[in-house]
Amino acid sequence: MLESMWAGIQYLGSVDVWLLMMLAIVVGNVIGAIPGIGGNFGLAVLIPFVFGMEPFLGLAFLLAMHSVVHTGGAIPGILFSVPGTGPTAATIIDGYQMTRQGRGGQAIGAALASSAFGGVLGAAALAVLIPGMRLIAMGLGSGEIFMLIVWGLTFIVVVSRESIPRGFAMVLLGLGLGTIGLDPFTGVGRFTFGQVWLYDGIHIVTIVLGIFAIAEMIDLGARGRGVAIAEVGEVMRFSQLWEGTIETFREWWLMLRTSLIGVFIGIIPGLGGDVASWVCYGHAVQTCKNNQNFGKGDIRGVIAPEGANNAKEGGALLPTVVFGIPGSSGMAIMLGAFLILGITPGPKMITDHLDLVWGMVYVLVIANIIGAAMIYPLGGVMGKLAYLRNSLLIPAVLAVVIVGAFLIRRMWTDVALALLFGLMGYGMKKGDFPRGPLILGFILGPLAEGYLHKALGTMGIAFLTRPVVMVFTALTILSLLYSVWQHYQDKKKARGEVK
Repeated sequence: MLESMWAGIQYLGSVDVWLLMMLAIVVGNVIGAIPGIGGNFGLAVLIPFVFGMEPFLGLAFLLAMHSVVHTGGAIPGILFSVPGTGPTAATIIDGYQMTRQGRGGQAIGAALASSAFGGVLGAAALAVLIPGMRLIAMGLGSGEIFMLIVWGLTFIVVVSRESIPRGFAMVLLGLGLGTIGLDPFTGVGRFTFGQVWLYDGIHIVTIVLGIFAIAEMIDLGARGRGVAIAEVGEVMRFSQLWEGTIETFREWWLMLRTSLIGVFIGIIPGLGGDVASWVCYGHAVQTCKNNQNFGKGDIRGVIAPEGANNAKEGGALLPTVVFGIPGSSGMAIMLGAFLILGITPGPKMITDHLDLVWGMVYVLVIANIIGAAMIYPLGGVMGKLAYLRNSLLIPAVLAVVIVGAFLIRRMWTDVALALLFGLMGYGMKKGDFPRGPLILGFILGPLAEGYLHKALGTMGIAFLTRPVVMVFTALTILSLLYSVWQHYQDKKKARGEVK
């Protein structure tokens, strides 16, 4: 093991490795900041460039790019409510409100610090958990993962505490939207209305761009001509970035918890960064004291999802390396890169190529630190963008959103859907319907359906008696009861204040 660790360090002694990593970090931040593209697009485009490279050189290039995509993706979400990547949508809820209050610099500082911390922790988890990965993987079957997802769905209550019925209504809408497309088990179309373009369902980025980005632009335009995004406060300075960074480390316990949850979710194949971000946001709302300001510009609402979506990359790399089972869609593309470079992931990876595994651990650490540090000097410039007049901002943002919606699957129907969801999102915003639960239901619904089918097919209803399933069931019930109780306590306090 020690020899492999040293061999991994020696890989970093090459100038070529550092040059390619720096290039990949810049590209990753830029790709993340462009709505609708995301890390998977970047991997797909860059894979042809690694043909003929030495194995570690190619892996370092692709892994460095992919590991910082969500770091760059948080910036447009915080400044304009335009998520650069799907997992950064959870950051918008509080991050954009902070920008409107003139605290966008603090939000970006918190996002950068928590992203770097989460990414480093994910790399550390990759290093520590490899020996015990087989035991972890064997302990989670389809039934356990199904109940884990059900537990995640209970967070609809905590992200919509001001109106639990509306939160449930939105999650049901999200679950319904998630069923559109071909049934994965029968091949029968569901709610496709005979339209071939709906056979693949609705893409998550289409919904996110619509109900967040387009809805906010409609709202900004409705406020009146010449209005800026930020209504109070000064133009963002480096001092604001630093304040956000310091505040992040004051919330070190929250950052640690959510990063570890992100790693755990990353380990489980098929869940991905969207689930990690929303589950950790819900966890923060449920467990933090004085949580009344969540959704209104609470910096903890930025720290939790940003730490999680970067930490899950290290977790997702674990099953990819050890078993050849991709932990996320991005890792599925990375799996192809492994094969192109002449490396076969699987149990032999940690015996025959352990030096490469350690090299990837170091790449994750370096890329996440440099990727965050690289954005700090640009913070003041980016902060000024939040003060642009809407007559300049709205057309530019809508143009980027429309291009992003089209690039997802190269279909104009996705653009039309994004515009439709934009109108829906504006109506939800004006009617005080929470948008987070809709996204959570859309993401988790199809996953829960798939794992439930597998669990029933292998064990029948008896899967509910498995010990880990029973633990997750108890956590689900306790989580719901606690959240509802806390909701009514808040209501009682509010009535007491009125009296």
